[in-house]
Amino acid sequence: MAKLIYTAITSLDGYVADRDGNFDWAAPDEEVHAFVNDLERPIGTYLLGRRMYEVMAVWETADFLIDQPSVIQDFASIWRAADKVVYSTTLGTVSSARTRIERVFDPEAVRQMKASATRDISVGGPDLAGQAIRAGLVDECHLLIAPVVVGGGNQALPGGIRMNCELLDVRRFGSGVVHLHYRIKT
Repeated sequence: MAKLIYTAITSLDGYVADRDGNFDWAAPDEEVHAFVNDLERPIGTYLLGRRMYEVMAVWETADFLIDQPSVIQDFASIWRAADKVVYSTTLGTVSSARTRIERVFDPEAVRQMKASATRDISVGGPDLAGQAIRAGLVDECHLLIAPVVVGGGNQALPGGIRMNCELLDVRRFGSGVVHLHYRIKT
């Protein structure tokens, strides 16, 4: 059975974007980006909300990759090789290959996807991840904590729930980013 994994770059105070929707402070340096590439390499399918999909769709753009460092080009290859499911009631079409739209997040359909997948599945975007967490679908979390406090915005983890976790790994990076890898206890 495949694992459903939530990975987020978050501020020290737990936000993926600030009050204005900015996340420029979360841009990984080359060391962190290479680490994220290795985390993402086993992913066979990305589950994404509309906003996260719109941010990530740039990885399909060949013009974007011209003169980019190898770590960026590597991530683009990882992204393109995976299937993508975008959950949106408003998105009419997709701009990336291997991508389909689902109008509603159906926990049972995701359970079936996990049971039949041969590669792990990633859930991206805090709103969609929150739905998956509340449904008891997320098996692991990778939180990359950036050394910045933004004071509010879009929370990385949903409020109003209790989730017991087992710490599997910790890694510090030269930039001050800290990676925390948790297994969700059921």
